[in-house]
Amino acid sequence: MFIDETIINVQSGKGGDGAVHFRREKYVPRGGPDGGDGGRGGDVILTVVPTLNTLSELRYNRKHKASDGAPGAKQNMSGVSASDLYIKVPPGTTVYDSRTGELLGDLVEPGQQLTVAKGGRGGRGNQHFATSVHQTPRVAERGEPGEERELRLELKLIADVGIVGAPNAGKSTFLASVTKAKPKIAPYPFTTIEPNLGVASPDDETTIVLADIPGLIEGAHQGIGLGHAFLRHIQRTRVLIHLLDGMAENPILDYAQINSELALFDPNLAKKPVVVAFNKMDIPDVRERWKSVRAELKKRGVEEPLAISAATGENVRELLYKAVQLLREAPELEPEAREEMPVYRPESDPREFTVHKVEGGWQVIGASIERAAAMTYWEYDDSIRRFQRILSTLGIDEALKKAGIQEGDTVFIGEYELEWAD
Repeated sequence: MFIDETIINVQSGKGGDGAVHFRREKYVPRGGPDGGDGGRGGDVILTVVPTLNTLSELRYNRKHKASDGAPGAKQNMSGVSASDLYIKVPPGTTVYDSRTGELLGDLVEPGQQLTVAKGGRGGRGNQHFATSVHQTPRVAERGEPGEERELRLELKLIADVGIVGAPNAGKSTFLASVTKAKPKIAPYPFTTIEPNLGVASPDDETTIVLADIPGLIEGAHQGIGLGHAFLRHIQRTRVLIHLLDGMAENPILDYAQINSELALFDPNLAKKPVVVAFNKMDIPDVRERWKSVRAELKKRGVEEPLAISAATGENVRELLYKAVQLLREAPELEPEAREEMPVYRPESDPREFTVHKVEGGWQVIGASIERAAAMTYWEYDDSIRRFQRILSTLGIDEALKKAGIQEGDTVFIGEYELEWAD
């Protein structure tokens, strides 16, 4: 089954904790601090694999967590940094932050990579906190927490030729006749509810990828019917084959309507090279209509419309060759230019915070202070005093006093509950 959109949860690795340790040897009874640093947590990286063409594996495997860094050790030994986690995606995957809707990256080229969650840095060992007046610091940092985010992955098919037309125009039959694809085919509208891919070889030196795009109806550009979910698949094709249903009540009206839907969704779609073909010539009534339909198409600027029968193969190869000719003349698609793939771009100063009165105490919310709380060794007095200095530096203690905090009140910061004392 073709999956073109899914939501996954990614979490980078936590940094390893820094160590609190002092050098103790037989002839060095008062050695200095030698606690090592923690290792870096693993990043989560999306990487393009050209052999993939669906997001189905990610749909059924939605949680992805990188490994944590190893903790530091004695003798100034740093912990081992964790390996990065690579998630394989097919070419044409567009990545969004599911919660904010922010576009994070457009992955098109094989091997292209995008870091979507950066691993936490390792905590510093107590060797870094020694000073001339404080030579035995019982303070270190726990590893920085990893980043967690929810991503929406959207796959736009990367095909050379897109086959468009009204429902039941014979697109799936045409794709099956020129490739080894096996799309579902039946004589009723919307048989195809998912795009199908096929590879055609008109000759020994040429291969092209075709995409059978599900039928469009009036209002598709507004999401009506199959709507946006399939219009976007046409955006990356370089040439279009527009099939007309010879049995339709008004094939010319269908032709105009679909062109209008394409242009309303994306004006660039109306500029793509297109081959127009009148299908179902194996039916006598359709063959009789061809002359008048051909004349009407020429009035509308279609220079060389073709008459084909996808069921019997009549003129199918000629249509394919014409599409190949247009493909050779069409410009290569260029990925959208981006100065930078946005990863970890905070919308505001991470040092900012807010203080709220809540049931049972006070809630402090802020990226920096929550990260500092998570990196504090609460079992060491030196570490607690360092955290108190951070509260003062950021102005949080002053803000709490202005808000009316009282001795003994509970302060909630991240996952931690602290008791306020002047």
